[in-house]
Amino acid sequence: MSPVASPCIGVCRMDDPTGWCVGCLRTLDEIAAWSGLDEPHKRQVWLALSARRAEWRRLRRDLPGTLAEEAP
Repeated sequence: MSPVASPCIGVCRMDDPTGWCVGCLRTLDEIAAWSGLDEPHKRQVWLALSARRAEWRRLRRDLPGTLAEEAP
């Protein structure tokens, strides 16, 4: 199995209401811990990001004028 890639896309700005990066949707704790996580934990973060992406899209619809409009 290949190494788990970082979800970072170089858009590093935190959205205050959610506490997620507007680029990769990780929390500050997840970003800080990434390089020390083993592969199974990195996969868990990726799974969490899938659910967050759906929530992020819902927030974009519900909260116009927020950073949510700029994210994935």
